Amino acid sequence: MKPIVSGFSQARFLRLAAAAVLLLLIAGPALAGDLKLEAQLIWGTNESKSPNPRHKPVEEPVAQKLKELPFKWTHYFEVNRKEFTVSKEESRRVSMSEECEIQVRRLEDEQVELTLYGKGKRVGRVTQKLPKSEMLVLGGNAPNYTAWFVMLRRKD
Repeated sequence: MKPIVSGFSQARFLRLAAAAVLLLLIAGPALAGDLKLEAQLIWGTNESKSPNPRHKPVEEPVAQKLKELPFKWTHYFEVNRKEFTVSKEESRRVSMSEECEIQVRRLEDEQVELTLYGKGKRVGRVTQKLPKSEMLVLGGNAPNYTAWFVMLRRKD
C-alpha cells in the first residue's frame, strides 16, 4: 500500500479513523451525559424561628443569594431537599412536599426549564441557563405574609 502521509499507510489511516469513530460512539453519550441537579424547597418568613422543628436555616450561600433578590423576607428555612438527574431533552417531575411539585426539563447545553406546581396547579415557569455556579429560584406566596421557593442548582 502506498503511504497517504509520510509514515501512514492507507490501512493504518483507516484503522485510526475507525477507532476515532468508535471512541466518539462510546464517549458521545458520556459527554452529553445526565445533568445532576439538587432542588431545595424553601420557606421565606420574617420570623426568626420556624414553627416546624424539622426546618433548618438554609445554607449561607443560598441565604445570601435570596437576600440579593428583591424579596422582603429576612429568614429562609429548608423544608426539603432532593437530588436527581435529567438527561438531554428529558422532562423529570419531582415531588418536593405534599403540596409542592416541580418539573425540570433539560433543553440544550446548560439550559433548563423549571415548572413549579402548588396544590396541583402550575404556579410558574422559568427557562434559563444553569451554569455550575448559579442557582435558579422560583416561588409563590404562602399564608401569613410568607412565601415558598424552589431553588435549583447543579451538583456536578
